[in-house]
Amino acid sequence: MALSALGVVYGDIGTSPLYTLKVCLSEGRYVPGDMVTVLGPVSLMLWSLTIIVTLKYLLLLCRATNQGEGGVFALLSILRNPKAHYSPGTLKVLGIFAILGAALLYGDGIITPAISVLSAVEGLKDPYPHLAEWVVPMSVGILFCLFVVQRFGTHRIGVSFGPVMMLWFAVLAGTGLVQLVQHPEALAALSPHHGIMFFIKYPTHAVGLMGAVLLCATGCEALYADIGHFGATAMKRSWFVIAYPALALNYLGQTGLILSNPAAAIDPDFNPFFRMVPHTWNLPLVILSTFATIIASQAMITGVFSLTQQAMQLGFLPRLKIVYTNPENRGQIYMPQINFLLGLACLLLVIKFEKSERLADAYGLSVSANMLLTSLLFLGVATRVWGWPAWKAVPPVVLFLIIECAYVAGGMSKFFHGAWMPVVVTILLWILMKTWQDGRAILWELVKKGQLPEEFLLQELDNKRIPRVRGTGVFMSSSSAGLPLVLLHHLKHNKALHECVVLLSVQFEDVPHMGAAKRVQLTHLQPDFHRVVLHYGFMESPEVMKDLCRALDFKGLKQMDNISFYQSRELLLISGKGKMAQWRKKLFVFLSRLARPATGYFQLPPRQVIELGIQMEM
Repeated sequence: MALSALGVVYGDIGTSPLYTLKVCLSEGRYVPGDMVTVLGPVSLMLWSLTIIVTLKYLLLLCRATNQGEGGVFALLSILRNPKAHYSPGTLKVLGIFAILGAALLYGDGIITPAISVLSAVEGLKDPYPHLAEWVVPMSVGILFCLFVVQRFGTHRIGVSFGPVMMLWFAVLAGTGLVQLVQHPEALAALSPHHGIMFFIKYPTHAVGLMGAVLLCATGCEALYADIGHFGATAMKRSWFVIAYPALALNYLGQTGLILSNPAAAIDPDFNPFFRMVPHTWNLPLVILSTFATIIASQAMITGVFSLTQQAMQLGFLPRLKIVYTNPENRGQIYMPQINFLLGLACLLLVIKFEKSERLADAYGLSVSANMLLTSLLFLGVATRVWGWPAWKAVPPVVLFLIIECAYVAGGMSKFFHGAWMPVVVTILLWILMKTWQDGRAILWELVKKGQLPEEFLLQELDNKRIPRVRGTGVFMSSSSAGLPLVLLHHLKHNKALHECVVLLSVQFEDVPHMGAAKRVQLTHLQPDFHRVVLHYGFMESPEVMKDLCRALDFKGLKQMDNISFYQSRELLLISGKGKMAQWRKKLFVFLSRLARPATGYFQLPPRQVIELGIQMEM
């Protein structure tokens, strides 16, 4: 598990030596002969790995899980615990924070593949200058292939992630150690006072520098979200034994190389990572770097798929198509629409920015803002749920916030140089999520107003006023009470009901997983009239047909083939009195048309599904 975590969890952080120090020394921050301009950034990078990655995420946030699952939605579900004693208004604000955090993570997911692959391919420019003009086309080609193969799933190539990243971290440690032995003066960067001295001596560059220093710690939110896949113990082992020492050695080795050859760092194309090896080794190193960045990108892409699935099941996004790429593991999914949009955005970024240092200006703001939100939510968990006293909870959070506010300020200083891009992406996604959530709330109120109690129909059935036909009719409902509108419309037009009627609701709870004992809630309203409520956690992929047949004790194919599923298709009009602006109503209607019907999302047999249109005024 530790080896697997090394490949999936630490791919983003592990490939940051490709570009982080190079970006830190750019834009006039490096002054030949002044060791502070080298030791200061490296000191800040090493202590960022120590305080943010190690202390915050691996030692503290790894404890803030819901049934072992992490991530922004898991954090929100912990804060909804009655122990927290939050008012409904406060919980609503926390929900907005969670939506914002998820939207920020999408910005990270767009940039990570682009900057990782581009920085790896740029390693060809030093030994092969004539290939410089091919860096962008080659990066575009690699990314294009990466997104094309997503449809085949990651389970076939996933087994190689750990060993390849093990080799990658061994190369990081080995190349860094060789340089460090030759230039032991680089060990001075371990002292935090060099970072402080940089702020004192070069205050005009210090803020922008923090936006670049953040690049060494990217991938922390994905790390937190992957706790449930590997477990905190395995992740800590792979970090403390392999990843952390290898990264520290490599950054110190790059520092020693620059201190021994200060004039070389003035070259805008100088990359200390690739200069640490002889020219004859550059091509193998570029190939290995490309594989490592593909793995880092794959982990982020998979994380975006998983995050989108969670957002859909919690009601923050419309239902989109999900393809389960591994029959033995329903957690491995592929989402065609998300893959297309993510791939298109990555390709446009590479074509637009052309160089990794330019793309680095856009990187970081969404990551740092996400870190900031996580620290604030963690404070609520520590004080309200865990019951920590203020003297225990506040100091570490304040330390995190000081560093993360510096990251945010550094990102904002580059707003007009590309940092605006993740901000725009975040705002657009937040508007989409909030509009979908508010629109569904309006529809929920309309559905409740139009519902009739079960007794209304049960009396008619007792009096045998409604003809019955053979088979089982399953009527999908978003509510676990009352009669679904689709049943009333069916009865109005067909004047008959099946001999066995099931009112089916699928509900996603604020927990990652539901135990088998709590999965099915079965109520017999009459001997041939049942209500079934299936409960799933937001990390689970629903298996509605299997669980429904188990609940009704349907064992044979004949019984299953006799089931007819009825689903309503809302025809939305914006002329109602719903409390949303007209443009948001129009946006909600557009999103509703993109949404996959519940029957398709739950993978019900398409030939056994009937949809009835129901007109509703928002």
